[in-house]
Amino acid sequence: MKTKVLIAEDEPLMRERLLSQLDRLWPQAEIVMVAENGNDAWDGFLEHEPNLVLLDIRMPGLSGIEVARRIGKAAHIIFITAYDQYAIEAFDAGAIDYVLKPVQEDRLRKALDRVQEKLQATPTDLQAILKSLQAATASVKPEKMKWIKASVGKQIKLIDVDDVLFFQSDTKYTRVVLAEYEALLRTPLKDLLDGLDSDKFWQVHRSTVVNAKAIAAAERVDAERMQLLIKGHNEKLLVSRNFTYLFRE
Repeated sequence: MKTKVLIAEDEPLMRERLLSQLDRLWPQAEIVMVAENGNDAWDGFLEHEPNLVLLDIRMPGLSGIEVARRIGKAAHIIFITAYDQYAIEAFDAGAIDYVLKPVQEDRLRKALDRVQEKLQATPTDLQAILKSLQAATASVKPEKMKWIKASVGKQIKLIDVDDVLFFQSDTKYTRVVLAEYEALLRTPLKDLLDGLDSDKFWQVHRSTVVNAKAIAAAERVDAERMQLLIKGHNEKLLVSRNFTYLFRE
């Protein structure tokens, strides 16, 4: 009988990566559902009764911890997490398996091997360890965006966010400007902001967010406005009055 697997992960790129890795590492497993949020994950668990759940800790709706608490001892769980230190201590203490983002195939293989060895045994009682895990992760900020998909002509590029020089609103799209090329993203700039690390990406205008490490210099245009010179790019970016404080001495 095939092992039924449910994947719950809200990041599209991570979902694709997990599916691809599972296909290579455990082709005999049956993927019964891929959920994009905790509520769907729980509904899917009730419907499909999987043996194994790969569960992201932070998701819209129910968190991974809340879903795991409801699952209890009804299935084996591998947590997909961006957390380390205290959270990992909590995992290890409870013998619950986990893999860190970005998921490395060798690490996932070890987790799957251990699960396959335990499939005939009763899954671990999660309640005590979930309480510790929730306390360990309560103050941890959500992981920021690391990759984006954007259009370049007829191609869809997978772009490392750190390589982006700046983002700029362009009617219905967002321009994604790199040193070598430009791409277009359908996500509005205002919707990108929550996913970007504000320590690395500074909003300098209503329509512009710039990678701080790409700024070569700031120069005055007039008494109220400034513009930025960007490393490796000829375009100058206007800084609106509301954001000039970022460049004051």
